[in-house]
Amino acid sequence: SGCDTTLALGPPPSPSGHKMIASAAFAFSGGDRPWMSTADTPAQRAATLVQHMTLAEKIQLTHGSCGGYVGNVCGIGRLGVPAIKMNDGPQGFRDNAHPGSSTAWPCSLAIGATFDRSAAEAWGAAMGDEFFRKGANVQLGPGVCLARVPRNGRNFEYISGEDPHLGYEMVQPAVRGIQGAGVVANAKHWANNNQETDRTSVDEEVDERTQFELYYPPFEGAIAAGVGSAMCSYNKIRTRWSCENPETLQRDLKERLGFRGWVMSDWGATHSMSLAQGLDQEMPGADFMNAAAIEAALDSGEVDASRIDDAALRILTPLFGVGAFDINNTNTQRNNVSTPAHTALARSLAARSVVLLKNNGVLPLDRTAPLRVALFGKSARAPVVGGGGSGAVVPAFVPSPYDAIRARLGLSAGTGDCGLLDASEAGGPCVAQSDGDDTVAAYELARRSDVAVVFVATSSGEGSDRASLSFDGNADLLVRAVAAAKGRRTVVACVAPGAALTPWAGEVGAVTYAFLPGQEYADGLADVLFGDVNPSAHLPLTLPRAENEVGFTDAMWPGVGDKQRVASYSEGLLVGYRWYNAHNATPAFPFGHGLSYTTFALAGLRASPTRVTVTVTNTGRRPGAAAPQLYLTFPPSAGEPPGQLRGFAQAQLQPGESAEVRFPLRARDMSVWNATTHAWQLVHGSFGVAVGLSSRDAAALRGAFRSP
Repeated sequence: SGCDTTLALGPPPSPSGHKMIASAAFAFSGGDRPWMSTADTPAQRAATLVQHMTLAEKIQLTHGSCGGYVGNVCGIGRLGVPAIKMNDGPQGFRDNAHPGSSTAWPCSLAIGATFDRSAAEAWGAAMGDEFFRKGANVQLGPGVCLARVPRNGRNFEYISGEDPHLGYEMVQPAVRGIQGAGVVANAKHWANNNQETDRTSVDEEVDERTQFELYYPPFEGAIAAGVGSAMCSYNKIRTRWSCENPETLQRDLKERLGFRGWVMSDWGATHSMSLAQGLDQEMPGADFMNAAAIEAALDSGEVDASRIDDAALRILTPLFGVGAFDINNTNTQRNNVSTPAHTALARSLAARSVVLLKNNGVLPLDRTAPLRVALFGKSARAPVVGGGGSGAVVPAFVPSPYDAIRARLGLSAGTGDCGLLDASEAGGPCVAQSDGDDTVAAYELARRSDVAVVFVATSSGEGSDRASLSFDGNADLLVRAVAAAKGRRTVVACVAPGAALTPWAGEVGAVTYAFLPGQEYADGLADVLFGDVNPSAHLPLTLPRAENEVGFTDAMWPGVGDKQRVASYSEGLLVGYRWYNAHNATPAFPFGHGLSYTTFALAGLRASPTRVTVTVTNTGRRPGAAAPQLYLTFPPSAGEPPGQLRGFAQAQLQPGESAEVRFPLRARDMSVWNATTHAWQLVHGSFGVAVGLSSRDAAALRGAFRSP
């Protein structure tokens, strides 16, 4: 069957090119099997192998077969071709058959919120390592689609947030991390998988310029990093199914964007034998891309034999690239691949992805003070840490914020439970917790505390969009009841799969915001609340003041039509913060916003068509990480939204320390897509420059330059 059966937990691939040879079953002499020569490039090795394959063997690569894993393609023993073992998902190895045997990492959107490329690479490398040690050689992630619809059920799966440049930059280290661990990454979902409502039938009507300027760049980032595979989506694009659309698959992805890996269908998203249209592999079976259909297409001339070779090359080259031919990976899904090091990394990433939206000085909490802390909300004991569907991972254990905060205060089991926080109680710190169903009782408990922390949360999953942007249950009433008693000593800890409404933000002292932060959220949040970690994350999408603040009509989302739902992208380029900028509208919290326990100052702006430079200084009393962001405004003649992200950086600074931050610019950064010439066109004229700590930073440095 090509499926491994041994329980041996083998080592991850060698970081020096995966050249170790572990089994005679896969180690062949260069003379007998010349494609096994590691002196050749992966592309050369794949081309040599294809020359030795029969038509039947090539066709075998174009569809799912065998069993095990989420998707599997049988190996070819005659040639030493390993089985292709694919598994969900973008937040870690989904293994419902062996729950608790892999790490539930922070979601892709949480990693996007770090604005930190090193975080993305560490996240990718650790996930890739777990996939490898589960025996898989393809990870079905990262997700890179844009958060066009705030209520999209899968926004948490996508690292791009609402900005194409953020996605372009952040996906690259994630892909490098995954593939550096010996596992092929998969950029998904190509393209316009921006809603779950009727996702298997909706027709997304998007104009060419909008595609290239907004929805394609994150995939370009993955391509720039050498991603080995991509997954086409369920939806239609301009009346044609995504997985049989020659304009988006063959022309745009492969020819215009230069993608050299293979395109697999989403599971069940194939509707025809679509090799000629650009699909390379049907998953998970062979309803359409089977031997009989492909041979008939060859006989009729619908498909040329060279296209079969092309598909085989596209599939085999990335497998050679990650070392799948050179390392006999005998690991299986039964292995428990979570490690103490991965748990520690998951905690660090959870903390680094927490956005501090507001702080009047109540944070960080003083662990040495005899604080009476009141915790509210069901998620204080049962935190929401992940989403549903293919992005779900069942962790072995999920710590609670209640336990994490008690531990941070030095409280052992059986001590420090201050119940109703009787004012007569003396001594050290104590913690009380209420689920918050009774808001009158919550008010009273908050009144007797020194500090109140309210936990609010909501989640989402594959298959449906969110019913609203509100947090679950009585969250808003609970926050307001606690804030009425405690005011500026109220902290609200939010968890969401994307944007959510915070109507009470002006009534509380501090707000933290986490995007489905994974199994180690509780300890990561405690690290932030008590100042062990200085928050450094920034919003990868806008938090609105109201439902549908951007004014989507039904025709725009979820689409209209009796026989065929059509979603019109008539907003064009005005997605996310671009809409707010173009309409001079003020959101609750803008894209790029995120506070720290220290302060930063920017100075010395210098701008040219090739580089923008600033100096950032830590003007506070704590070490911290600044994330200066570069926004460009095109000349009016370009017809572009104002203030578009074109650069960001992380600068770790000690108090009083300064660093020069350089943002390189490409001609592409000053270009628009010309739908007439079907090419990028450099815009000439004066470009506005703003460098700040968010997209709406009033203290941003401003300047200009003229493009050549």
